[in-house]
Amino acid sequence: MKPEYTEDCPEYLESFLTVLSVVKNRSERTEEAYYIDIRTFLRYLHIKNGKCDTDNDINCIAIADTPIEWLEQLSLSDMYEYLIYLKDVRRNSERTRARKTSALKTFFKYLYGTASLISQNVTEDLEIPKRHQSLPRYLTLDQSLDLLANIQSKNTSRDYCIITLFLNCGMRLSELVGLDMTDYSADNQTLRVLGKGNKERIIFLNEACMSALDAYIGERPKCDCKALFLSSRHKRIARRRVEQIVEEMLKKAGLSGLGISTHKLRHTAATLMYQHGGVDTLVLKDILGHKSVSTTEIYTHLSDSQLRLAAENSPLADIHSNKKTDE
Repeated sequence: MKPEYTEDCPEYLESFLTVLSVVKNRSERTEEAYYIDIRTFLRYLHIKNGKCDTDNDINCIAIADTPIEWLEQLSLSDMYEYLIYLKDVRRNSERTRARKTSALKTFFKYLYGTASLISQNVTEDLEIPKRHQSLPRYLTLDQSLDLLANIQSKNTSRDYCIITLFLNCGMRLSELVGLDMTDYSADNQTLRVLGKGNKERIIFLNEACMSALDAYIGERPKCDCKALFLSSRHKRIARRRVEQIVEEMLKKAGLSGLGISTHKLRHTAATLMYQHGGVDTLVLKDILGHKSVSTTEIYTHLSDSQLRLAAENSPLADIHSNKKTDE
């Protein structure tokens, strides 16, 4: 069954999204993200080609009739004009512009190399806007302990287990809500998770995770649903509900307003493992399910205390000059 949004797609865009889903095995959320980014570009082409009043809301422009000839006629300078439009008119951030540029490069590569629908790939030399590399937000060890100590709700065992897994395993939100009962092995002390690109990996559980899982499963309602974490209606818990649980527990712990989300709890787990657990980045890469260690390296930021300790532990830290100053 095709997603509803494909009804507004020109045939070549629908084919591209099908390749993403069927051949590239991308998730439905990834497919939709590509659609949204490319839709913005095709809507922009309607304005550029004078088919739509620039005073109209761009979000109302239909793209189903966007001719492939418009993409054939584009030049590299046209693509940079679009990036200027994203920056000055749409007020998109560096990160958003970089993502949309990457989506277009993938799209045009398909149109030229795979589908042979255009005679040139004008995005081949298009540079992706550089992103300002900011350190990920995360909870400190003390803040993490405060969060765990203040979890209280109608489903305390479930909510405590959810946050314990986030903080100890660094799993993604989609991975957590996708867990089934059969993914948990108490004998092996492991969880089997389905990550990006439908890639499975095994997460080894520590004592805190085992204790939280066993306590929750002991109180989990008996029902036919195979999902590990259930909603109040005994269905698989929704992503948004998990986000709400995290928000509510952060507020109870006095940690709201820090910009912490479910994904930031993943950052927290990775940072604590690196800073306090001495986990190597190569090991951390496999724990988090990253493709490349370069992605994992964002968690190797050092705290001020670590930097100070490194300076104090220099083998030359206690060496002082014995030379007298000249009179």
